Amino acid sequence: MNAAPPARLVSVEGLHKVYTTRHGVLKALDGVSFQIAPGETLALVGESGCGKSTLASALLGFASFDAGTIAIDGDEVTARSKWTKMPPRRDVGVVFQNPQSSLDPKMKVRSIIGEPLNTVGMRGEAVTRRAGELLSQVGLGPEYLHRYPHQLSGGQMQRVAIARALALEPRLLILDEPTAALDVSVQAQILKLLKALRAKTNVSYLFITHDLGVVDYIAHRVAVMYLGRIVESGPVEEVFAHPRHPYTQALLDAVPVIDPSRRRQPAPLDGEVPSPLNRPPGCAFAPRCRRATSTCRASEPDFCEDGPQRAYLCFHPL
Repeated sequence: MNAAPPARLVSVEGLHKVYTTRHGVLKALDGVSFQIAPGETLALVGESGCGKSTLASALLGFASFDAGTIAIDGDEVTARSKWTKMPPRRDVGVVFQNPQSSLDPKMKVRSIIGEPLNTVGMRGEAVTRRAGELLSQVGLGPEYLHRYPHQLSGGQMQRVAIARALALEPRLLILDEPTAALDVSVQAQILKLLKALRAKTNVSYLFITHDLGVVDYIAHRVAVMYLGRIVESGPVEEVFAHPRHPYTQALLDAVPVIDPSRRRQPAPLDGEVPSPLNRPPGCAFAPRCRRATSTCRASEPDFCEDGPQRAYLCFHPL
């Protein structure tokens, strides 16, 4: 008897996004597909410009897309959905990279956390009570309700940003480099907090980061993006232990190793990420890949499955 497929909170299928600029057509997303289960964390990694932020904007409803579907907790949006009739994104929250720029410096913490609560009709003492509960969830006392962002440390500001993101009890939280602007010791505290919140609320995370150490600590699965496409995905421990795509291997090779006995001299990647305005024919990674052949330079590879939840986009996998 076959096991039932895992429940899906988020299902993204064949997402495409093209920007027309004065310099030409830019493919920001090129057929992106993935799923996230309730209570699961999917990490999204890749170099700057690969399409991670565009994907987050589409999930939040900040940006339209040209083809594909996004389904979150049963609400499906397609490229043909009327922009003004898109489902409200109460089910999705977001935490940005730099809390100093994402919190209004003229608003007290109560008003910052209360802003999303106001959108659903909550007012007065009910907002104060709920904001205090949310602060307690992120490890801050009620005295912080009456402080301005400049009176908080970086870690405290990010805790406030997380409390605001959780105000409407979203099913999915998009975390866009949430620890990158923080000191290392504070990063560890925020990551520990996020794991505790996930265990308590069963919220799902889409965790966007460049730090593979963070991925190893907090994520269940990882998706590696390159030039608008996911080139490899799977459970973190499997992808990190046995990467199939050469780009994934290059990212892992770039992670510093403290233990001298485990160090090896990785071969650096040749060249830079091609411009999305001038994409190479065939596999986008071929110009930088030592395994590339004439087939790679002429044709785009199809996804190959390698066990449960493992997939890669390569003619000559490792």
